[in-house]
Amino acid sequence: MNTTNMIPLYAEVFLLVAASAILLIDMFLSEGKRSITYVLSLLTLLVCGYFSYADYAAGTTVYTFNNMFVSDPMSNLLKLFTYVSVGMTLIYARQYATDRGMLGGNLGGEFYVLALFSLLGQMVMISGNSLLSIYLGIELMSLALYALVALRRDNAQATEAAMKYFILGAMASGFLLYGMSMIYGATGTLDLSKVALAAASGTIKPTILVFGLVFLVAGLAFKLGAVPFHMWVPDVYQGSPTAVTLLLGGAPKLATFAVCIRLLVEGLLPMAVDWQQMLMVLAVLSLAIGNLTAIAQTNIKRMLAYSTIAQMGFVLLGLLAGVVGATDRTGAPAAYSAAMFYAITYVMTTAGSFGMIMVLARAGFEAEELADFKGLSKRNGWYAVLMSIMMFSLAGVPPMLGFAAKFSVLTAVLGTGQIWLTVLAVMFSLIGAFYYLRVVKMMWFDEPTDSTPLSIPGDMNLVLSLNGLALVVVGMLPGPLLASCLSAMTKTLNT
Repeated sequence: MNTTNMIPLYAEVFLLVAASAILLIDMFLSEGKRSITYVLSLLTLLVCGYFSYADYAAGTTVYTFNNMFVSDPMSNLLKLFTYVSVGMTLIYARQYATDRGMLGGNLGGEFYVLALFSLLGQMVMISGNSLLSIYLGIELMSLALYALVALRRDNAQATEAAMKYFILGAMASGFLLYGMSMIYGATGTLDLSKVALAAASGTIKPTILVFGLVFLVAGLAFKLGAVPFHMWVPDVYQGSPTAVTLLLGGAPKLATFAVCIRLLVEGLLPMAVDWQQMLMVLAVLSLAIGNLTAIAQTNIKRMLAYSTIAQMGFVLLGLLAGVVGATDRTGAPAAYSAAMFYAITYVMTTAGSFGMIMVLARAGFEAEELADFKGLSKRNGWYAVLMSIMMFSLAGVPPMLGFAAKFSVLTAVLGTGQIWLTVLAVMFSLIGAFYYLRVVKMMWFDEPTDSTPLSIPGDMNLVLSLNGLALVVVGMLPGPLLASCLSAMTKTLNT
């Protein structure tokens, strides 16, 4: 193969080599030197970030491996945020994982290595331009996450969560694979650009394509955690170690969003009328069940799980607002970039939320109940401020970043003329604000139930503070990020 064709793959190739090397190096490290694995993992993310940023700055679209892999502005921008998400997760999780023996004994540094391999799968998903490469990326990510959920083998709750996630994940993979096989059978190609041409030709029976499309949407809805394919989310979020829950609920959402764009927009846009109706049902159900069920939760991880379901409803709203009628696609870049902006906002906010849960946790104690946050302002005012920022952002309270994200999606939906859908989304957002503000009320107005001093590593303290401040600063000045998303999406859709 020509070396030039490998340039778009430098980040993926480097990550694969580095993750394999870190696994080998970790075998010869004693438990006290596990910080070497941690530092090497972060350095790996930095180098990958350099490669992806160079590609993003170039602003070009390059296909390689017989069009199975694409490097375009959307993929490179999403990859940069996946690196940030995974990097923050590793920093937040370090002390938590150490206290629970996840980095010592027989386990070693597998937590870091599996996180890197799951990231590699996400990168393949984001750049996949073929039904085959997208599926391989999904499986690589999923297999690493299955192992991460089950990493604490002595914990019955984690083992149960791993079994549920594995069984339901295998079923979702089956849905996706069956849908892909139907699309391949109808179009005779795995290349998404050729699938789009075949779907637009009018020579294929629409029944076959719609049948495959239903299974594709079902598989994607599972990965997003949208209703009615959400059954695994609360149980797996609660049962997994909090560090792994963050790996599940963060960067994979960006990768799944990219797959939605690749499959539905780039591959099956001629069938937008069909899949937009499916997404509308999924979005409304997710907003309703996610927000209403979260109110009844007393476990904060389950609450954030149902919050995730509701947040994914907003991402779906952005995706279904791209095409008006059957032919008007003028608003597509704005709608899809709004959904992309929302997905990035959600990932950055949820990283800080689970980071705060790990701040309160300590050896032998999991801060998983809402009651554990009572009186946090009296124990540490700065951490209470940071958690308040996370909750306000998730609720969509200005001037937090979450408000700008919700506003951009609602504007896109309103632009399609679906006023009822916009009003419904606003109503459910107001309902959802209750359970977020309840956490804020507990932190500032209730008496603490625990007086144990909070002590976390300096790197975690710094990154968590920057995370919270970024949500405020970017929320007040969302223009540059939103413009980057719009530019990336426009260039990607035009190629």
